[in-house]
Order: sequence, then structure tokens, then C-alpha cells
Amino acid sequence: MNAAEVLEGLSPSEKKVLVALQRLDGRASPERIFEEGGFQQLVEVMNAASWLQSKGAVEIEESARKAYSLKDRSLAEKGVPERRALMLLGEQDGSLGVKALETALGKEESSMAIGWLLRKGLANLDRSGAEPMLRLSAEGRKCLAAEMPDEALLKRLAREDLFEDDVDQAALELLKARRGVLQERLVVTRVLRLTKLGREIVAQGIEITDEVAQLTPELLQTGKWKGAAFRKYDIRTFAPCSYPAKKHPLTRIADEVRRILIEMGFTEIDDEYVQPAFWNMDALFTPQDHPARDLQDTFYLKSPSRLPLEDEEIVQRVKAVHEDGGDTGSLGWRYAWSREEAEKALLRTHTTVNTVKYLAKHPDPPAKVFSISRIFRNESIDMTHLPEFMQIEGIIMEEGASFDMLVSWLKEFYRRMGFDKVRVRPGPFPYTEPSLEVDILYNGSWMELGGAGVFRPEVTGPLGVRHPVLAWGLGFERLAMLRWNLKDIRELYITDMELLRQSPIF
Repeated sequence: MNAAEVLEGLSPSEKKVLVALQRLDGRASPERIFEEGGFQQLVEVMNAASWLQSKGAVEIEESARKAYSLKDRSLAEKGVPERRALMLLGEQDGSLGVKALETALGKEESSMAIGWLLRKGLANLDRSGAEPMLRLSAEGRKCLAAEMPDEALLKRLAREDLFEDDVDQAALELLKARRGVLQERLVVTRVLRLTKLGREIVAQGIEITDEVAQLTPELLQTGKWKGAAFRKYDIRTFAPCSYPAKKHPLTRIADEVRRILIEMGFTEIDDEYVQPAFWNMDALFTPQDHPARDLQDTFYLKSPSRLPLEDEEIVQRVKAVHEDGGDTGSLGWRYAWSREEAEKALLRTHTTVNTVKYLAKHPDPPAKVFSISRIFRNESIDMTHLPEFMQIEGIIMEEGASFDMLVSWLKEFYRRMGFDKVRVRPGPFPYTEPSLEVDILYNGSWMELGGAGVFRPEVTGPLGVRHPVLAWGLGFERLAMLRWNLKDIRELYITDMELLRQSPIF
């Protein structure tokens, strides 16, 4: 279309945008156009700009920058823990026992401080004596009187939000590594620019008048249509797409996985989100001093803080397995098992808790059950991690079940999901032996999707199970990311209507 034809079909808002751009030398932000054009709302500018872009009269330039703010301001107010540890070391001539540091800072803070002192090379940990000692390094001595880069960045962030390209990248990475400190958001900047066609349209002279875009009953009944100026329609112009109603992509892929597993003879089960540590950890032969039990990895409840253990017979058998192996032939973990630790209430960290409880109630074969359900881990949110996510998990228990059967089952499941290239490789897991990790070939490279194995006797023995149990836990969101070629797990949960509308129906 030429300039005259486009001009005839322009709405009053589109004309106002073009006139404002002309006054602003042909290039301006939506906010400046909003002020210059006398609009009522900023959305009017963007709607008109989108139509002008489709007609070739305007170009919209977009740039995205990451901006950072403090999610937890207490660190800026109190300072980083390694600074307090550093000052204590300086007061003690550069040498301080780990226990003395714990007494001064508390166990949790001293643990974090030691980790950061070692990571930054500010101190060394000497284990040669009766007690581990922290010794100040040359770099640490320099920092006694000098501000560290991440400390300087913390102070700046306490005053204002900062863009990624305005800060020291090394200091930024250090703050990112601290859980729950930074909040990241994407700031999109838009600029509208007149094209050659847009300038030609403006050069013809634009008169902004009220126009009728739709004939209404009121116009007909009052006769006002006779003197109205009607806007010309162009059937060649851009028209918005119409999208049918559909389920969310995650719901659709869950339905697909569920259908495949039921076709393969499985029954779906589920249990409560809140569980005692006994079923989530102890029953799976996870030692009570395992790092996974730390607050940094697991969400513990304040109320109720404890949940009673009901099946005393199983409790005693699990206790025996932990302490000396019980009657499983294992040596156990060789410590005094704590009932208090096992009764702690937590948000389940995996859905294997469902199948372990199921096995306790159904110890005799056959059993083929699965779960597609939510789990919770104390993770920092980034492009591959969320504190709340889904897991596909299940078991097969029958006479003669074998590791080969497990491998065959995994390959068949992924084949039905549309992945023909599947491989397995050894992988260590605390409650299965032998264990494996399963990968699929995607875009020319192998990607891990989950783990599997045969439950150890220390798991099945206390439950009264006397036959092999094949167990597997597969990533649900990662499967969805592969299906829709997403790079960031957060895209599955944000309210992006365009992404939802354009997702294919299958």
C-alpha cells in the first residue's frame, strides 16, 4: 500500500502517534509519545504502535536488560558473615579455632562464614591439630582494612536498583551465589521510530478528527450516522489470530504421561505433602546426618514441628537397620538412631515417600504404581531450579524383577513419549543399588532426565518386602522444557498468555 491508502485507514490514535513522533524528530519512547500526544492511557500508545508497525509506518525497537534489587536487606544492614569472621581472625592474630568461631557467631552463621572465607581465599583451614583451625591468608590480611567488591555492591543495591551492565560482574556472581539475597527482573525498553512510509504519511498532512469505526444501534436510531465520518477499512491489513481454548501445557503433558503409564499397567497413587522425616528420609536409609536434611535443602514446618510415627513395628526395624543393619546383612550407619530427628515435620522432598508408604501397606507382589505430584526443596530460583516442582516417580515389584527389566521399561516409556535415542549410565543414589541415570538425545547432545535403580535391602527389608523393587524418579518440568524447546524453567509457570496461546495442541 502507498502512503495515501494507509492514511485513509488510520484510526485517531494511530494518527496521534504519528503526529507526536514527527514532533519528537521521528524517534521516541512510548512514554514521551504519551506525554506529547495527549493520550489518556499508555496502553493506547502501544496498541496504536502495534497497528502502525503491522502497516509498515512505525518500527518498534526493543532492548532487554537485567535489573537487580535486594530481596533480603538484612545482609546489607548486618554485613556478610565472612566479614565478621575476618575481623575475629584479625583480633586473634590471624588464627582462630572453628569451635571458637561457632561460639562467637553461632553454628549456622559460622558455617556460612567458613565456606565464604575458603571460597574467597581469605583463610585456610588447618586440620593438622586436635581442633580444626582457621588461619588468615595474605588475601585475607589485605581485606581486613579494605572493602570487598561484593560488600561494595551490597551497599549500592541498598540505595538503588542496578542494571547488570552497571556493576562489577565478579561481585554480582558472588551475591547471586548467596541464597535469597538478590531479586532479578528483566526490564524491557521500547523505542518507536518512523519508517520511510511513516514519514511519507506524515508529509501528506494528518487531520485528527472523530471517526466512527463501528455502526451502532444508537447511531441508526438517532440519525447521527448521517453526519458521521466513517473510517475506511482495509481488508488487507493485519488481523489478530483467534486461539481456541486449551489446557495448560503442563496439564496436557501430565495427562499424556498418565495415559502412557496406565496403558503400561500402572496405577496412580499419591499422599500428603507434609510428612515426618521418617518416611521421607529414614525409611529410605538416608542417614540422619546427611546434608539433604539441612535447612538449606529441606523445608521444615514450625507448626506442627513434629508428627507421630504410627507403625511401631516398622519404626523399630528401620531403627535397627540404621544402627547395625538389622537382619538385612548390612552394617548400617553405626550410630544411635534418633526418634526425635525422624519425627520432624517437613514438606516432602520427593514422591518416593508415596511408594515407600505404599510398600509398607502392600509388601506382597505384584505392584506397579506411579505418582505425578508436587515436591519441595529449598532451592534458589534460577533458569533450571525452583523450590516447588513436579516429579514422575514409581515402582515395579514382582517375582524375578531385574535391572534389565528396569532398563527396558525406561526405554519403552521414553519411546512412547517420542524420544527414540535413550541411554543409561551408572549413577549413585543413596537408596538404590545398582543405580542408573537415564539420558535422551536432544539436539545432538545427551540430556539427563532422571534416575532409577533397585531398592536396597535396607529399604525393603524393614517394610516386609521380600522381592525386588525397581524404582525410578524422572524430571517432569525438564520433559516439558524439551517438548516446547524452553531454556528457562520459570517460563512454564509465568503468566505468559502468548506462550500459552501458541503452544500446540497434541
